[in-house]
Amino acid sequence: MSLTENNQNIPEIPWLEGELRLAGILDKRMIALLRAIEQSGSINQAAKQAGLSYKGAWQMIERANNLAPKVLIATAIGGSKGGGTTLTAAGLSLLNLFTRLEEQHRAFLRRLNQSLAADPDLMLLLKRQVIKTSARNQLFGTITRISPGSVNAEVFVTLKGGEQIVSSVNLSMLVTLNLSVGGDAVLLVNAPDIVVLREDYCELSARNRLDGHVIRVQFDGVDSEVIIQLVSGETIAATVTQTSAESLDLKPGCKASAVFKSSAVILAALSATGSS
Repeated sequence: MSLTENNQNIPEIPWLEGELRLAGILDKRMIALLRAIEQSGSINQAAKQAGLSYKGAWQMIERANNLAPKVLIATAIGGSKGGGTTLTAAGLSLLNLFTRLEEQHRAFLRRLNQSLAADPDLMLLLKRQVIKTSARNQLFGTITRISPGSVNAEVFVTLKGGEQIVSSVNLSMLVTLNLSVGGDAVLLVNAPDIVVLREDYCELSARNRLDGHVIRVQFDGVDSEVIIQLVSGETIAATVTQTSAESLDLKPGCKASAVFKSSAVILAALSATGSS
């Protein structure tokens, strides 16, 4: 999984968004309706184009006309455009004004987003918020060591609490993901791939162990979701059978460890700070 594709292929992310609204009621829905009326001359057709019901469109028109100092929309039976609905001079003026304001609003937001993109620390925070994945666990850390083998490489990632996780990736992915020591990484681990332990142990084939305490156990009749909070405050979820959870006597407050193999970790690299 790569978050470091060529910048030319990554659409600019609008980190900061905002809706333009005039006088509390004149928003993009109302303006879209006005534009559609200007184009079609029909309330029925305009409502469809604006994604509104016929009744809803009429209610918006009536409210706008009542609140405006001059009528914005005029209707007459038997109009040439199949509905006799047109924008008045006041309606056209409002539409033109809003169009100009939209252009200025977009330019304003673009400048603000460019300013945000120039802040490395803020970008690191924001980029973590937009990652979407089906994996239950998402952990963020810094790559501290890479140990290549003949086929795979072990990538060591240190979490903010000091815990270390090892991920096994194919050598070709080192180049594809542009992985390097000091880079930021996202670790994705599915909850069913995690084993929960209560007691100390000597040897396990799994490379990763995160110690903490249970803060929540939720049963669904067959399986249970166990949430373990690490020392750093981060949490990791594991799915175990309800029988296992009961036999381990997993309860909020008890010490527990989340154990998983290096092959169970999906590694993703955050794009370079400041790039879009």
